[in-house]
Amino acid sequence: MRLARLAFILSCGLLAALLPSCAPRESKARQQTTDAIPVSVQSVQMLKVDRTLPVVGTLFPKDEATLGAEVEGKVEATMAEFGDRLTNRQLIAQIDTTTYEALARQASANLARVKATSANTEQNLKRTRELNKSAIASISDLDGAVATAAQATADVKAAEAAEAIARLNLERSRVRAPFDAAVAERIASAGDFMKVGAPLFRIVNDGVLKYIVQAPERYAGQVHKQQLVRFTVDAFPEEEFEGRVYLISPAVNTTTRGFAFGALVHNSERKLKANSFARGELFLQNDASMPFVPLDCVVNFAGVTKVFVIDNGVARARIVQTGRVRDGLQEISSGLKEGETVAVSGQSKLFDGAKVRLKSSGDAKST
Repeated sequence: MRLARLAFILSCGLLAALLPSCAPRESKARQQTTDAIPVSVQSVQMLKVDRTLPVVGTLFPKDEATLGAEVEGKVEATMAEFGDRLTNRQLIAQIDTTTYEALARQASANLARVKATSANTEQNLKRTRELNKSAIASISDLDGAVATAAQATADVKAAEAAEAIARLNLERSRVRAPFDAAVAERIASAGDFMKVGAPLFRIVNDGVLKYIVQAPERYAGQVHKQQLVRFTVDAFPEEEFEGRVYLISPAVNTTTRGFAFGALVHNSERKLKANSFARGELFLQNDASMPFVPLDCVVNFAGVTKVFVIDNGVARARIVQTGRVRDGLQEISSGLKEGETVAVSGQSKLFDGAKVRLKSSGDAKST
């Protein structure tokens, strides 16, 4: 009986000694569970989309020129006005053509004269050679005939060059369009006296435009010739236009950390105006598998875009690059991969390294 009582007392003492050591552990575990931030999560979805790069830029004419006077003189007439359509080699102005026509005729007459003189000296040289063979003409006579013939030949070449210049000036006195274009500005008028190089017209080829934009440096290896670019302009907000990349800058701008590229846009209907502002997108890859997350996952603060990736009960802040929105889902162009889990709710309380737990029905009722 005493032994049983002693055993009971010892067991009670042992139990009392063990209880204090177990209680803090259980309390600590309960505290950790309570401190964990409740969140809702969702796995990253991979969807097939066209990978694009949003771009903004300006539509420049592929060809433009300021036509200047190539000869000096008074403008006799202008045959084109602001907004007129021009074809290649179309006559649009004349500068003192009467004077240059007279100079061209004078040069032609002078050329005919020296050619006749040259022909006469050639005949004289031929006769002198024959007489020299018969010892009738002296060596000095022959040398004189050779020199005279050579001088006459040189005179012919000089006269031919002078005539060519006169005819060239006559042609330049008639100002012609260098390509199919439209007159953006008429600068000179009939009666104006023009010096060589003075501007007459400014013309642009608006049948073909080039869409020049800037792309971030990180896309330098993804932009290639013949890639499709689609864009809109304010004048036709509901209509899309397109072009193909045809030039890529070989250098990155050190200030903007971007590089320029241009897309060639055919504008046969002349809807688009040169120097218009345009917004669009460059198609980098067709049917690419890209990660998507619900819009609520994405947090934007102080210019930084991030999501919280949940890994073994811990939230990790991850900076991401976003793309387009599709049916309530946000495309993530970089920063996430398939199989990862992200927080959909509770982001306002989350921070990098925060302990999290899945939100229960009780959490939902309390909120």
